Amino acid sequence: MSVALWPLQQALVQALRADTTLAGLISGIYDEVPEPAVHPYVSIGSITELVADAHNQRGLDASVVLHIWSTYRGWRQAAEILAALDAALDRRPLTVPGWTDISVVHERHQALRDPDPEIRHINVSYRVWLTKEEE
Repeated sequence: MSVALWPLQQALVQALRADTTLAGLISGIYDEVPEPAVHPYVSIGSITELVADAHNQRGLDASVVLHIWSTYRGWRQAAEILAALDAALDRRPLTVPGWTDISVVHERHQALRDPDPEIRHINVSYRVWLTKEEE
């Protein structure tokens, strides 16, 4: 089995940090959120990889969850950040070292009320298909 976990996360973060619209909306993109973090921000959630081999090629079908955190009253700010994430990732080219034929698609999102009534939270899932480069 081939694993893309770390290079995939790095590629996603690099693509998001390069997007100037998104950068203007958030304080940062975090793997590990620092204390205290300034809202709004995006954090990396879970990454699930399923083997998706085809004939003699190794492949992965990955699901990546990103979290949007905001203290704006209402959903407007979080929704604008979600739109910027989509503009940066959904059906956009992504370079992951060691992998080819990479496709990223917005799979679903969910707006949640945090136990802290001041915080708005949207989790968004992207499906990523990758084929391992031949060695």
